[in-house]
Amino acid sequence: LGRDRASGMDGVTWQEYGENLEENLKDLVARLKAKRYKPQPAKRVYIPKDEHSTRPLGLPALEDKIVQKGIAWILEAIYEADFLDCSYGFRPGRNCHQAVDAVDKTIMRNPINHVIDADIKGFFDNVSHQWMLEFLEVRIADPSFLLLVRRFLKAGYVDSGFLVATEQGTPQGGNLSPILSNIYLHYVLDLWFEKRIKRQARGACFLVRYADDFVCMIRYQDDARRIERALRERFTQFDLELHPEKTRVISFGRYERENAQCQDRRAHTFDFLGFTHFCGRSRKGNFIVGRRTSRKKFRKKCKELNLWLKRTRNSRPVKEWWPILAAKLRGHYQYYGVSGNMPSISRYHRLAVRLALKWLNRRSQRSSFNWAGFRAYLKHYPLPPPRIVHNLYTLSPVT
Repeated sequence: LGRDRASGMDGVTWQEYGENLEENLKDLVARLKAKRYKPQPAKRVYIPKDEHSTRPLGLPALEDKIVQKGIAWILEAIYEADFLDCSYGFRPGRNCHQAVDAVDKTIMRNPINHVIDADIKGFFDNVSHQWMLEFLEVRIADPSFLLLVRRFLKAGYVDSGFLVATEQGTPQGGNLSPILSNIYLHYVLDLWFEKRIKRQARGACFLVRYADDFVCMIRYQDDARRIERALRERFTQFDLELHPEKTRVISFGRYERENAQCQDRRAHTFDFLGFTHFCGRSRKGNFIVGRRTSRKKFRKKCKELNLWLKRTRNSRPVKEWWPILAAKLRGHYQYYGVSGNMPSISRYHRLAVRLALKWLNRRSQRSSFNWAGFRAYLKHYPLPPPRIVHNLYTLSPVT
């Protein structure tokens, strides 16, 4: 559990709870055994999602975080044996880069010609409590455990001083939401796709999911159109909705570039986990799925960096915030430094250098550096250069 995380409605910090840790934990266990434990409402805060919207987060009380983590461990131990290989989010030993790699390899190694680029509208806020509990009852028979999960689902949240009851959804920000979301979509999407869609499809079809973000890769266009309609109907059945504008069927695969040229249009691309995927060729002429930082994510990261530099330039001396800037760059490379994405991360590095010079020169009325002086400064205090951290390329021959 992160000990530097923001506190919930109780305002209790780790330091305060830890002063009488043994007694507090004994009391917590006693209340759990007696079924007297009731979660507190989460504190709702909003964080920026993109340039025009925010995402709500629920901050649980400290004891609620502890209990949620315990429930999550139990659920993980039960469901890891059930989850399918197509699921990558919030699972031990799996990560987003593996999901990106799985998408690319699936398209390159199979006769894929179409992709369903899907977006679930407000997933975490629209999870049905009734269906969630019914799904849990498939594998869990302990009524006390189910009652505890139900209490967390119904705990509500406080927004701007007002208590809001939760009739649906799981609050983003808690320890319980990730595993519950995986269980929900395991039954709603993964099993259904594996057991029904694949059997009914005329040709090859595959699914890769990371949390509530997923991509379907399909051979035939008629299958793709039929599966898209089936997805919308399926999600409606479980109180979910595919975004009507952001969900689309596109042609994508080995022959997409050639087909686009013949049809006098731009080749289709799709975004998944912060990367724009496109059809390309290797130096040897082999078909590859290329990837670059998506335009939306690139703009967001640039805006965040610019805002941080603006706020930091006068609040701390340069020698304190310069290493933080270097760490931010390394963190960016750690995620976006994948095979084929060197142009995007190099562009981000150049922008970071220009922004650093810009805000260094705005600390006072007199400019601190010109370009020559700044280059000399960078030689003594270099920022980490862009580098590829994850090698994801797998080439497939043209057939």
